[in-house]
Order: sequence, then structure tokens, then C-alpha cells
Amino acid sequence: MDSLSQIVLGAAVGEAVLGRRLGNRAMIWGAVAGTIPDMDVLGKYFLSELDNLAFHRGISHSFLFCVLGSLVFGWVTNQLYRSRYHSWVAMGTKGVAAVIIGFVVNFLTQILAPGAWWPIAVYIPLVGYWGWKHGQRRYFEGNWKAPDANLRGWVLLFFWGFLTHVLLDCFTTYGTQVFAPFSNQRVAWGTVSVVDPLYTVPFLVCLILATRFARDHSRRRIWNGLGLAWSCVYLSLTAVNHHNVHRTVEEALLEQGIMNQRFFIAPTIFNNLLWNVVVDDGDEFFLAQHSIFDEVPIVFHPLSKGYDQLHDVETDETLGVLRWFSAGYFNAVRREDGSLQLNDLRFGTFSGRAEDPDDYIFRFNLMDRGPSLPYGFERAQGGPPDEKAQDMMMDLFDRAMGLSPKDLSLQRPQL
Repeated sequence: MDSLSQIVLGAAVGEAVLGRRLGNRAMIWGAVAGTIPDMDVLGKYFLSELDNLAFHRGISHSFLFCVLGSLVFGWVTNQLYRSRYHSWVAMGTKGVAAVIIGFVVNFLTQILAPGAWWPIAVYIPLVGYWGWKHGQRRYFEGNWKAPDANLRGWVLLFFWGFLTHVLLDCFTTYGTQVFAPFSNQRVAWGTVSVVDPLYTVPFLVCLILATRFARDHSRRRIWNGLGLAWSCVYLSLTAVNHHNVHRTVEEALLEQGIMNQRFFIAPTIFNNLLWNVVVDDGDEFFLAQHSIFDEVPIVFHPLSKGYDQLHDVETDETLGVLRWFSAGYFNAVRREDGSLQLNDLRFGTFSGRAEDPDDYIFRFNLMDRGPSLPYGFERAQGGPPDEKAQDMMMDLFDRAMGLSPKDLSLQRPQL
């Protein structure tokens, strides 16, 4: 899931494990633990685009890493705080907190005003100056002592921070290799979007309110507990939505006589109301969108797989990785400039009909190097083009509010 959600979840877990001993510092270290598994994104600096696609959410998101990683990070953190450099460690922790808050500021800024840079430009020098002065007074000029936490506490903080990160990612569509390195099977329950403000914002509010109270205050535990409870309740509700939509799709396919080998459903970005549907009948795909507020039957739109535009579909190395990544739900299209584009249909389209190559939410650009060579992987792209983003997102949210019978014409398949 998105980094902000993982930071919030990790901070709440850190508070639950060591909050009484560390206070806000437990939240900071919990946020760090909730972020560490996603440090595999640094692989983009060392791996090819294709290898990095397979590496992300791999070993760092496995159950094995949760166990071994928590032992390593827990021991290292415990040793650092017990060393003579513990004041510098505490100073660094404050710096990490400042970076996390800065990330939140920038994240919210880009949602409310995409492209705006001045809030983070103002934030960095002000917080940097204040943090240095505050740290000097507290950690080097005062009588500050290292936190009262033992090795067991640190290991548990990192273990639960890692494990909850992995489990939260499993609820999304992307796919998480929880059994790595023993298996590359990817777990993708597809019940929640990779970015869902209704999950994150209430959770964040509860966490902020918890920080207003002392570490041993009962209200601090109550607010943090409410945040964790909201996380569990909301994820449970998304699972209920998934079950209901799955059943609705099954009934619609049966009623309309569409034979299918399998189908996949997942919520659209930023919400859990509108769901993308992709059906594989063996020869072609069918796409659809269904809102929980819809008053009309689901309309399925046929979509060619486009495999006739590909060579060595079953044996090409690049196509093999993309087939594994997309669980086989992919098609191929040619753009106007003649370039080849593969689309991960699990993430669906903005319109529900695949009106043009930019309509696909998650897509890959390939380079055809000839029938004797594997396809070159140029890049993966997510979301709409910048010039179309606002209109496409507004259309998506309008669609999430549901269709009435008078709107049925908007859903007629394009044959």
C-alpha cells in the first residue's frame, strides 16, 4: 500500500509495543519499521527495470524477513542506544521524524495541489534549524538518558512493524511474495486500493490525537487503539465488499451467458466503492466496472488479448515475467506511434471499456527487438497522463457514485 498508510500503521504498532516506555519515540521507530520493507525500491538503482519489477515486494516482504530482519534490526537498535553514541542516535531519530512529517506534508500537498513545491521548500529549512537547536539543548546540554527498552522490546517492535506491513500489502492488487525465497507465489487479495484515503486519514487523525497525551496516559492508549481498530474494521469491510461484488459478478456472468475460465475483481484507486472487473474466457477478455451503488446490471465489454501482435508469447523471457506479474491478466496494444504496450488488466481501466492506450491504469512499454531476441522492457507506468489526469479522475469518481437505469446507455459495450 502507499507509504503514508504504512508509516501510520507502523507508528501505531510501535506505540502499542513500546509506547509506555518510549512515548512518541516508539511511534517514530514503528514508522521506521513500517517503511523498511519498501526500501527494496532502491533496487531501481542497481537492477534493470524488469528485474526491479520482480524484486519489489519480494524477499523484503516475506515471512522469513519478518523473523530474521526483526532480530537483526532489533539487536542493532538496542546496541546503538546502549553505546556512548546514544545521544547521536536520539538526534538521528528526531531527524527521521522530521523526514516522515515532511513526507506527509509533501504527500498531502501533491493531492491537494499537484506540482506545488513551496510548502516543502519552507518546511525543510525551518524544521532543520529548529531540530538542530532543540537536539543540542536536549541531548547534549541536558541530562538526557537512553530509553528504557530491552532487546526483546526492540525485536517485537520490528517484528510486528514488518509483519503488519506485509499483511497490509497482501490486501492490495499488486501482489506480495510472502513465501520468498522458497516460492515466488504472489499473494494479492485485491480488497483495497493501493491508495485509499478512507483507510489512512481517520487512522492518521487517531494517531495525532494520541501524541497529545503523556506516554502513561490512558487516553493515549485509547486513541491509538481506536486507530488500530479502524484499520481492522475498514479492512474487514473491504473484504465484505469484495465478497459481495464477486458474487454479483458471478451472477451477472451466468445471466448473460458469458463463459469464463476465471475472473479478477479489485477496487479502483482512492476508493472502495467502484470495482474493476476482468473476465478471461480463454479467447478474449471482458472488462466491466461495478459500483456498490449501481442500480443497473453489469455490462461487460469485450477486449481482444492482442497476442497476435506478439512473437513467442509462451517462451519470451520478458513476456514470461509480465505474465507472472499480472497473473496472466494482460493484453497487448499498439500505440499511435507504433510502440508496443502491455497492460496489467487487474488494475483495470479508467472508463471500464479500454477506450485508448492511456485508459489502462497500469501499463508497460516494450521494445520489439526482432523475433530472435526477447522484448526489451522500457518502463512501467501507472495512472493517467498528466494532461488527462484531472478529467479522468473526475469521471472515475462520478462513476463510483453509481448508475441509474437512465444512465444505462453510458455502459453499452463498444463492439
